[in-house]
Amino acid sequence: MKPDLFQSPDYYLLDDLLSEEHKLVRDAARAWVKKEVSPIIEEYAQRAEFPHQIVKGLGEIGGFGPYIPVEYGGAGLDQISYGLIMQEIERGDSGVRSTSSVQSSLVMYPIWKYGNEEQRMKYLPKLATGEWIGCFGLTEPDFGSNPGGMVTNFKDMGDHYLLNGAKMWISNAPFAQVAVVWAKNEEGRIHGLIVERGMEGFSTPETHNKWSLRASATGELIFDNVKVPKENLLPNKSGLGAPLGCLDSARYGIAWGAIGAAMDCYDTALRYSKERIQFDKPIGATQLQQKKLAEMITEITKAQLLTWRLGVLRNEGRATSAQISMAKRNNVDMALTIARDARQMLGGMGITGEYSIMRHMMNLESVVTYEGTHDIHLLITGMDVTGFPAFK
Repeated sequence: MKPDLFQSPDYYLLDDLLSEEHKLVRDAARAWVKKEVSPIIEEYAQRAEFPHQIVKGLGEIGGFGPYIPVEYGGAGLDQISYGLIMQEIERGDSGVRSTSSVQSSLVMYPIWKYGNEEQRMKYLPKLATGEWIGCFGLTEPDFGSNPGGMVTNFKDMGDHYLLNGAKMWISNAPFAQVAVVWAKNEEGRIHGLIVERGMEGFSTPETHNKWSLRASATGELIFDNVKVPKENLLPNKSGLGAPLGCLDSARYGIAWGAIGAAMDCYDTALRYSKERIQFDKPIGATQLQQKKLAEMITEITKAQLLTWRLGVLRNEGRATSAQISMAKRNNVDMALTIARDARQMLGGMGITGEYSIMRHMMNLESVVTYEGTHDIHLLITGMDVTGFPAFK
């Protein structure tokens, strides 16, 4: 078991832009990742198994709904704190960050924002500690980038709703106690429903044979005449804008998280370049390797500035969906490029579990696709600047 020697790059002294609380929150998450995630994550990724024992710790460091108000079990932190926690968790592993991000932004967020007081008090405290794990059902077998075409539906049966349909590519599904599911009513309007494990007709088969996010549990949600109590309907927002609002929060967290993966790859490559001797000198003394490292730290620094400013706008309630899309697309693409360049710097060693780089690279191939693909986010930015939607 190799020690976690990670040192966080801060080329533009961005710590000066953070409050003392921000740094305390980040450092606590960083210390926890070094102690609880780094020593075990390669083994769990190799086995394609989620490390359930870390769930309690994720709750303790604020990994579940850190911006949720204290009265509902959250930490009441701001959006920059949330981003920094996601950065540190993904520095450990994208799959672990996915578990945290889904719980925070796709389960707790809609219950907090779109639910009523009874729903908030019932679900949020248990989700905040990790006693309950949740998942988010939007993507369907035939509807990914076009979620408005969903066919999952529910009918009013008088004293309950009857839910039918299926969702796929659902993080946390195999072991989640709670699912926030998006379905159409008889008029075709999209609503959110809270579905609980144990409801008759509700099953969550696991997805196997993944080459990416191997330490994250992924599955399907199957609804076969599931009777959902009427009090489980989220009452305060409907329409496609409701799940898309959740995705804004999740994409914001991903924009920060991808920086963490990139920083880990950069730090690994930098350290290796100083230790690996070829042709009688460290490879870090050669021009080609310095070019790679210089480009890596430049792109990380640009991404750090982008997300910090976005966090300020989120705190002020001024960040737009299109701005969040830009950050998600840019930062994940940046992280993928750095992972690939770092892998080359390590040569053959870069593909082994001795180093984190190949795991990050494989994980990021999922991150660049989920929560809006790279191309869809480009079209969101294109529509924002031109006013013309080019999705059809």
